[in-house]
Amino acid sequence: MEPKQSVTLSEIFRTFFYIGLTGFGGGMAIVALTERICVEQKKWIGRSEFMHGLAFGQILGPFSLNTSTFVGYYLRGIAGGVTAAVGFIFPSFCIISFLSWLYFKYHEVPQLQSALRGTNPVIIALIIVASVGMGKAKVRRPVDWIVALAAFASFSLFKVSALGVLVAALVWSAGRSWYLREHA
Repeated sequence: MEPKQSVTLSEIFRTFFYIGLTGFGGGMAIVALTERICVEQKKWIGRSEFMHGLAFGQILGPFSLNTSTFVGYYLRGIAGGVTAAVGFIFPSFCIISFLSWLYFKYHEVPQLQSALRGTNPVIIALIIVASVGMGKAKVRRPVDWIVALAAFASFSLFKVSALGVLVAALVWSAGRSWYLREHA
């Protein structure tokens, strides 16, 4: 893969700083924002490559950070990946440091406790919106729906880890690809 040198490191930093600053709601909500900006608006990376980066990003650690790093790496190699990661993390680090200070200073205030409880439904709604948006882009054929439902059932009903579901999907996809190639 050859990096896209036309995107500057400062532009990568600014973009991921913005995503880190405005991306609320956890991993999937941030990934949806990253997709909207990097795939749809800036057209830095194709949807298929982005989805591959998202899949790789779920193997280890925080996948929204990993996906940001993947996009930065796609654009400018190692320097782009590091720049995207630092730009993405920096606003969160500052905000969480400040909020932690406020929380430990004022955590017994009843209004703060009520406000924190009220954010839970909003975060769940953001995750659902992000999931539906990605689902519309990639889940189109009946076989895609079967795989998506099997993955959902594996996570929710059988408590299979993300890595286990990804490995199963890889094995199934490779087997299906081989079968279709041999019997076409």
